[in-house]
Amino acid sequence: MADHQEIRTGRHCTFALHAHLVFVTKFRHKVFNDAHLRRVEEIMRAVAEDFECEIVEFNGENNHVHLLVNFPPKVALSKLVNSLKGVSSRRMRQEYPELVRHYWRAQKLWSGSYFAGSVGGAPISVLRQYIEQQNRPA
Repeated sequence: MADHQEIRTGRHCTFALHAHLVFVTKFRHKVFNDAHLRRVEEIMRAVAEDFECEIVEFNGENNHVHLLVNFPPKVALSKLVNSLKGVSSRRMRQEYPELVRHYWRAQKLWSGSYFAGSVGGAPISVLRQYIEQQNRPA
């Protein structure tokens, strides 16, 4: 998908669906540095690919991440979100044992809630710019 504004086709449909997702760490703890965010991005891109989705843009700060996701209509966003958060939480705990103190009793990195907004009214370029301008920690 070279042009992220292009219309995709499936077996029985034509579509251009984008969602803006925001995941917050449990209790909004300041968990991430740049290396952590790079790894979370890699993990989430692999999960999205399994769902035939594409993370168009990814960025975050020390206690939350933003994703701009292009997805097919057969994907339920709630299932995608559950996989993105679950897999990234599990892998980050395995790969970065020092983060365990942020997992608390439930052994979860992320808050149980999330934001999902459909994107279509605002140009994708404006949303990409917003996500790019997040105050990413060094």
